[in-house]
Amino acid sequence: MRNKIFAATLRCTGALLLLFFLAGCGSSNNNALNPQFQPQVANVPDTFQFQSTGVTGVTQNLHYGWQTSGTAASINQASTLTAGTATVTISDANGKAVYTGNLSSNGTFTSAAGVGPGLWSIDVALNGYSGTLNFRVQKM
Repeated sequence: MRNKIFAATLRCTGALLLLFFLAGCGSSNNNALNPQFQPQVANVPDTFQFQSTGVTGVTQNLHYGWQTSGTAASINQASTLTAGTATVTISDANGKAVYTGNLSSNGTFTSAAGVGPGLWSIDVALNGYSGTLNFRVQKM
């Protein structure tokens, strides 16, 4: 009886470890496996949101794939910069940059027309950045 319980426990533990491993290999399309500032990202078709508070001295490049059914995007930026630089670049399905913006500039901006629908790229480049990051990209 003990051997059966032990074997069942071992199978459950193995299944849980596999589940955690697979969850860690999700499809966030984020090159950084463990960002030191832990951004909150919502990435759904036609809407992408990025937020992180309490960022201090971070130098890192992040890459996300974003599915859109449009050919242009509206970008709303609302960040607070205290040091360094932060830039967001959005590229269409052919890899052509349709928008590059300094995240210290707040407001709503419009990308150039791009090839769509398809998988676009959103790249965030941080260089010694401190502050709060907040931007949203939506299909137009």
